[in-house]
Amino acid sequence: MNIILLSGGSGRRLWPLSNDIRSKQFIKIFKRDDGIYESMVQRVYRQVRQADPDARVIVATGRAQVSSLHNQLGMDVGISVEPCRKDTFPAIALAAACLRDVSGVSPEEPVVVCPVDPLVDDDYFEALKELGKLAGEKEAGLVLMGIEPTYPSEKYGYILPESEDRISRVKTFQEKPDTETAKSYISQGALWNGGVFACRIGYILEKAHQLAGFTDYWDFYARYGALEKISFDYAVVEKETDIRVMRFAGRWKDLGTWNTLTEAMDEQTVGNARMDATCSNTHIINELDIPVLATGLHDVVISASADGILVSDKEQSSYIKPYVDQLDQTVMFADKSWGTYRVLEVSDGSLTIKVTLGAGQHMNYHSHRNRDEVWVVTSGCGKTVVDGMEQEIRAGDVVTMQAGCRHTVRAVTELQMIEVQLGKDISVHDKQKYGLED
Repeated sequence: MNIILLSGGSGRRLWPLSNDIRSKQFIKIFKRDDGIYESMVQRVYRQVRQADPDARVIVATGRAQVSSLHNQLGMDVGISVEPCRKDTFPAIALAAACLRDVSGVSPEEPVVVCPVDPLVDDDYFEALKELGKLAGEKEAGLVLMGIEPTYPSEKYGYILPESEDRISRVKTFQEKPDTETAKSYISQGALWNGGVFACRIGYILEKAHQLAGFTDYWDFYARYGALEKISFDYAVVEKETDIRVMRFAGRWKDLGTWNTLTEAMDEQTVGNARMDATCSNTHIINELDIPVLATGLHDVVISASADGILVSDKEQSSYIKPYVDQLDQTVMFADKSWGTYRVLEVSDGSLTIKVTLGAGQHMNYHSHRNRDEVWVVTSGCGKTVVDGMEQEIRAGDVVTMQAGCRHTVRAVTELQMIEVQLGKDISVHDKQKYGLED
């Protein structure tokens, strides 16, 4: 099975655990059988691999999410990176071109396209395999997965099939409706359009050539910035006259708000949190080192991270986005390919960060023009390279780098450091990368 997983969005409705760098799919709230917490993207990727160990998976995403994907899925995961955000059709087309030209997949092979963040069970992935087989049939064009609706939702478009058969031709599509109109659609047998479909790789590329003339993946990538920003539904689905839909009646839940996310949690608390018996339908997710205690609360979500603290009625939590947009959006926590960083203090002329590198991980060899840096190792051991000079480090060691100094650090065990940045112009853009041989 070839599969394109769509990973995008900032997920501000799940602030403060999500931000412009860490979207909702990277929040670790699902507890595995071994007690380890995993995120939506880790869960879906694991389920894909369990359903089809030989699946060729490529994640279509933006630059801001690459480090998080490497952090959570490993360095070997296939990624198609948008040079800039252009909505789902260009992103899907770029990933399809990557499959053909970089991975060497025949354009005649089917590909399944789906979001990376729904809450689903194993039967969903068996349905994806069936969807791919349908798309691989000789006369197949576009095959959609229609989700059996569980309530009259205003969040989804609707697919109206020609018949009640499990696999049917599509009669028409309907835009996202109000609740009463949604009830009418459901009474007519309409299905949710969850953005899940399958077709030949060549089918996507043929449609992409209508968007822009290009020769291969690299040419398409170079032209990407000039492309129209348009969704796959508008560009392809609504113009296609011959579409089939396959019904899916299993669990499929979009975890886009705190209300829906907490409904999917196995536990009432995650992190350093406690609540007494007077609380009901209350959930706490705490990423801070300090404890959170709740008492006498009903239908409430409490979420705490380095970016802020949210205390909200669950129903009202879906309306926080306009208020989040007004906040200072300085990112205080982020996943990196080598580990994580958390901002501890921002002062005039200095920035203090807690850095954690996973065992065997390392930063790029780099320098900063406008700031000095000091690393204080608090736990673990590793090795630094500073202007070509190697040095072993362990807890208690202090490493100082002047502006312009080339440096990196490699963790032997998990390595934690306090990094202090000193300078009048501290910026994430002040970074020059090098190869170690430079």
